[in-house]
Amino acid sequence: MNEIKVTFPGNLKVEAAVGDFSVVTDQPEKSGGDNSAPSPTEYFLTSIATCSAYFALKFCRTRNIDTSNMRLKMGYGWDRDQKRYPKLSIELKLPDGFPDKYRKAIIKAMDQCVVKQHIQQPPEFELTVI
Repeated sequence: MNEIKVTFPGNLKVEAAVGDFSVVTDQPEKSGGDNSAPSPTEYFLTSIATCSAYFALKFCRTRNIDTSNMRLKMGYGWDRDQKRYPKLSIELKLPDGFPDKYRKAIIKAMDQCVVKQHIQQPPEFELTVI
């Protein structure tokens, strides 16, 4: 089983070692943090956007479609009452010259995002303390 090792470098910062990489999170000042890094929730949202973008990029690359001016943005809003993001809107700006015949297919490719699939079919969480 793979592992992510987490340490606590100060105040509300949390640092995760993921393979050879380090990911630092923090909280906004209004929540007591230093606002020195994205929050875990912002990384969660970013993982959805970048995962969808990866599948769009892979789709284009396998068809030799130039992606130099392709862009993706994801809109989201926080529902304070439900304490969740009720809707995420992902918009892909297709590259110039993108073939019309692939419009539906690239959406289907983006829908293969593994992060999204984990939301739709969540893993089992096992929490322990030692």
